Amino acid sequence: MKMKPTRSDTSSQSAEDVSRHVCRRIHELRQIQGWSLDVLSKASGVSRSMLSQIEREQANPTLAVTVKIASALGLSMAELLEQVAPVRNIEVIRAEDRSHIFRADGNCSIRTLSPLHLEKDVEFYEVLFNADGALRSAAHFEGTREFLTVQKGKMRVTSDGETIELNKGDSASYRADVAHEIRNLSRSEALVFLVVIYQ
Repeated sequence: MKMKPTRSDTSSQSAEDVSRHVCRRIHELRQIQGWSLDVLSKASGVSRSMLSQIEREQANPTLAVTVKIASALGLSMAELLEQVAPVRNIEVIRAEDRSHIFRADGNCSIRTLSPLHLEKDVEFYEVLFNADGALRSAAHFEGTREFLTVQKGKMRVTSDGETIELNKGDSASYRADVAHEIRNLSRSEALVFLVVIYQ
């Protein structure tokens, strides 16, 4: 069974491995806190664009930046760098795991179904909409697409002004690098599964 290195064998890790771990750990901890990039930016003094690049592993944080982020999250450098428990071949996200509730408000509840520590090339969500609830999103990174399947209810998807209605069992894919919206047209709760794929 393959396992990632634990603290006992971190000496065998390359600088690239450590940097990648820090980037993923920052994203994971921000998600657990329920913070947006803007909130972490204000708390740490690190620009939103830099945080976004770090989380997507497009930039390696300097020591000073890492210290600022750790402090904003209420952690020491050692705690931020700490390796999480070994990752096994099979990972389970339990239904009662509240750390995977990405958002919950008057419009909808979003639960992450993909492990938080994974590279964010693909994200998988369960979205439960209230009656007439909507999920509005600004443009994501260039090339991003979303794939949506309706499990319950009637939905309307709008992407860059183009609109389509979907019923139970229907699926749609659409550009998510433009402004887009998913809206529940039902008078009761609706449930969809949403996959976000970054280029």
